[in-house]
Formats: sequence, structure tokens, C-alpha cells
Amino acid sequence: MGKHKKAKTEKPAGGNKKKAAKLKLGTEVPEMIVPSPLADPKAKKKDRNKFYERELRRLHIELVKLQEWVKHEGRKVVLLFEGRDAAGKGGVIKRIVEPLNPRACRVVALGTPTERQKTQWYFQRYTAELPAAGEMTLFDRSWYNRAGVERVMGFCTEAEYWEFVRSCPAFERMLVRSGVTLVKYWFSVSDKEQEVRFKSRVEDPTKRWKLSPMDMESRNRWQAYSRAKDDMLVHTDIDQARWYVVNSDDKKRAHLNTIAHLLSLLPYKDVVPKKMKLPKRKPELREGYARPPLEIQNFVPEIY
Repeated sequence: MGKHKKAKTEKPAGGNKKKAAKLKLGTEVPEMIVPSPLADPKAKKKDRNKFYERELRRLHIELVKLQEWVKHEGRKVVLLFEGRDAAGKGGVIKRIVEPLNPRACRVVALGTPTERQKTQWYFQRYTAELPAAGEMTLFDRSWYNRAGVERVMGFCTEAEYWEFVRSCPAFERMLVRSGVTLVKYWFSVSDKEQEVRFKSRVEDPTKRWKLSPMDMESRNRWQAYSRAKDDMLVHTDIDQARWYVVNSDDKKRAHLNTIAHLLSLLPYKDVVPKKMKLPKRKPELREGYARPPLEIQNFVPEIY
């Protein structure tokens, strides 16, 4: 009998072996063997949009599975979204919560603390927003305000800042020990892209509410915010709650990359209720019911 020839191993497209792209803070993620249209500068806009919508739909289905698993297992999930102004935090949060049940998935975006809150333990107003079993809470900015805007803009003293640096890791370890899954994202945007987004907000009446005098002043303190961010990552990137950096100059890629990464962190299973069969409606006894005259009801004008 002749010897069988050894089958050749099929190489991935482009002849490149699958590698690991190392990000900051020791996070390793696999590179895509075939670049997505979103990462291909030669791809047509139509193809990019089609790919984005298809992937977002697929990831939304997985997010629903994740939420059902969190509810089924009684998990408590906290997601923190931090970054510079116009870094894209709100857009990612919007895409995450879009398919989810708002009763079990809340977005927390706290405003300026009141005079009373300023006298409380610093973390106190945030602990009131933490999830119960079966819930997810997304913080659009969080207790890390102290390490960022408060430090840069002088809203806290040096003593208050360093107390935060000492207390924050212990606070987060306590949350994790109590059963909270804590995931922290930092959205990294370039100064050039931030300027483009600021100008868009100035021109678009529906986005001007996003701009404030504080945002304008932040443009003049780019390096100060950079140093504050670097210090924050050094002091608070702990094993129990790592920081994950998202490159957010491209909004659509940031949306998909963040959701895909989030799904990879949790060992969720598909416990979504099975598809129900809609039965035929049973005949109902009218018992003399008659709808009131339409003339006595106030209808919204149909101007469209």
C-alpha cells in the first residue's frame, strides 16, 4: 500500500497566522484573521454600514442572553464608562441598553452633588445606585469623577484626591467580594477627533445640550487630563477590577468592540425563554358593550 500524503494545513487569508494584539494594562485580545469592513479604509460606506448593522444585531441577541443569564443566576453587574468629553461613552451605552429590559438594566448619570451630598462619604451617593440580584447598572461617569474632572478643575483638595486613591481600590475589592461583577472602560479619543465632535455639537441644535462651559475649558487642559488619566490607571487598575481601554475615534468600531469584549468577560449561557406559540383568541362575550362615540374623545391631530 502506498503511503498517504500528509494533508496540508490551510493557511488563513493573507497568509498571516493568528496573533494576539496586546493592549494596555496587559489585556490580550485575538486579532481578526480577516479584517472587518469597518477596519478597511478601502471598504465602501454601504458595505461598512451593512456590516455594522448585521454585527450589532447579532451582538444585541447575545446581550439579551446575557441579561437573562444575569437574572437567572442572580448576578449583580456594574459597568463603568469613563473618558474625556465627546469620547463616545454615551453612544456605546445607548447601543448596549437598546435591546435590554429597562427594569433590570439601568443607566446612572449623576449630576453635580448637592451641598448635602458634598458632606457625605464620597462613595455614598454611588452606592445607592448599585444593582440588586439579577440587575445590571451602567454608570455614565462614576466615582472616578474625583480622579478626573474634580482633580483637574480644582473641585477637590489634594488631600481629598489622595484619600480617594487610597480608598477606591479597597472600595472596589469590597464590591467584588460582595458578589458584584465590576467592569471598567476608559474611552480614548484623540484631540483631533474630539475637536471634530465638539464642532458637530456646536452646529447641531439637538446636540448642543451636550456642551457646557466645563467642556469648553477641558479643551484647554488636554495634558492635565492626560496626566490625571495616567495616574488614575496606575493607582486603580487592580486584579479584581481591571481597566479596559477602548479606542473610540471610530464610533462604530468602538460600539462593536466594547459589546463583544463585554460578552467575552462573563460566562453567560442561553437561558432565554423558549419561543412561545401564540394561541388563537377565544371568542369573547360582548355582554352589550358598545364603544363610546369617538366625538367625545380627544385625539392627537394627525398632521403627518
